[in-house]
Amino acid sequence: MKPTCIAAAAAIAIAIALAGCASTKSVDTGPSAGLNRIDTIVVIYAENHSFDNMYGLFPGANGVANASALAKTQLDHDGRPLPQLPAVYTAQGKPDARYPAGLPNGPFRIDAPPVNARIDQVVPSPIHNYYQNIEQINGGANNRFVAMTTVGAWTMGYYDGSTQKVWQWARDYTLADNFFMGAFGGSFLNHQWLVCACTPVYADAPASMRAQLDEQGRLKKKPQSPASVLDGPVQVFDGPVTPDGFVVNTSQPSYQPSGVAPAAGGSADFADPAKHPVPPQHAKTIGDTLSAKGVSWTWYAGGWNAAVADGRKTPGEKRAVIYNRDAGSPNFQPHHQPFNYFARFAPGTPDRAAHLKDGDDFLAAIDKGTLPQVAFYKPAGRLTQHPSYTDIQSGDVHLAELLERLRKSPQWERMAVIVTYDENGGYWDHVSPPTGPGWGDRWGPGTRIPTIVVSPFARRGYVDHTSLDTTSILKFITKRHGLEPLPGVRANTGDMTSAFAFDAR
Repeated sequence: MKPTCIAAAAAIAIAIALAGCASTKSVDTGPSAGLNRIDTIVVIYAENHSFDNMYGLFPGANGVANASALAKTQLDHDGRPLPQLPAVYTAQGKPDARYPAGLPNGPFRIDAPPVNARIDQVVPSPIHNYYQNIEQINGGANNRFVAMTTVGAWTMGYYDGSTQKVWQWARDYTLADNFFMGAFGGSFLNHQWLVCACTPVYADAPASMRAQLDEQGRLKKKPQSPASVLDGPVQVFDGPVTPDGFVVNTSQPSYQPSGVAPAAGGSADFADPAKHPVPPQHAKTIGDTLSAKGVSWTWYAGGWNAAVADGRKTPGEKRAVIYNRDAGSPNFQPHHQPFNYFARFAPGTPDRAAHLKDGDDFLAAIDKGTLPQVAFYKPAGRLTQHPSYTDIQSGDVHLAELLERLRKSPQWERMAVIVTYDENGGYWDHVSPPTGPGWGDRWGPGTRIPTIVVSPFARRGYVDHTSLDTTSILKFITKRHGLEPLPGVRANTGDMTSAFAFDAR
């Protein structure tokens, strides 16, 4: 039965203790006869689009047309409906002259008049942080996206994705339209939830890194923050770490490749500890549970080998790969590499060498039919579809080519591919995340995102309405291989088997 989608108030962010996280039910963890037919699971992780933003016009899905007036009508900071949407703001907080002002209050087509942005263009990137996402969801009303964004009207935009290549794969196989990002906020935290269903700990983080909250558990606004979003984007006292020491926004690993260079005279394999990278983590990951059962697995990352070398440069050397947007650079994003935050995968360890590999190794393994039993693939930054530093089309072509390559692989006949997004990228979506015992907790789930299941066993031309989140992927892998369940996986979220029809083959 579908849960009642009541959403928690923003104070949920600090009111619920970590110990309240739901755990996986301990029933039927062994593979079913159907699941046992899947030998290879591939998870492809793209970036930063809500379901409505990319698939809001998909036939048969719960799309933009189903949005209530409550979710469409955005509120200002004082709780009153906005008379119109604000301008689209630049990173400097000024109206962006490329886009029209005065759009009606509600969702709008990005790729249609009067906006007319194309999918081969780089577009604004709404803020997508932890506390902002909670406040945007606003108890399930989804009507404070504009009030708590940095880009004004842009957060309400959506595309007609029917011209995109991956859309066609969704039409041929299974599209999940009730799949939510595992954690509130952005890429860093949702990558962590993909591999461990947990939030990193930084107990002794300096005060300068900690968010400042008011008595309602919301971010404190700076004195210069405009009273109305019509006058400019909100300004808040945010930080990567919660007041009680959990890392929720973009932060760097202690190991290279990291956005923090090595210390002068220190080991080239480590980030400068004086710059406060996230301390090595020790929570159990899906990698740990797979290895404990003897199941082969790999995290493949586009540009990994080049980024490792780039990260070992001295502090004074310009980096050509890590966070580099120059033409020809893969624009490698260290905070998209979750296993690199864990002590088990530190430089020089056998597990690092065995399980963290380059994207070129992924392509070669596809063609040779030598993929491990579980493969995660993270495209290089320029191919992730992340707004502000890449476009949608480049990633769409890349993802479609990957899917075609996988379908031609010698392993295809016993393969399941899950294509999903890390998080919503700050874009509006009209569906309330599920909450309540076994469904939600302090950390999420957050806003709805697109997810596609491609497999010889997947239901064909099917829209799956089952309530799912990022931890459903962990539940699926765990069920297939009879693994020890990870504590943070939500008890009542689906296990993704609803996307398959094993009796059809």
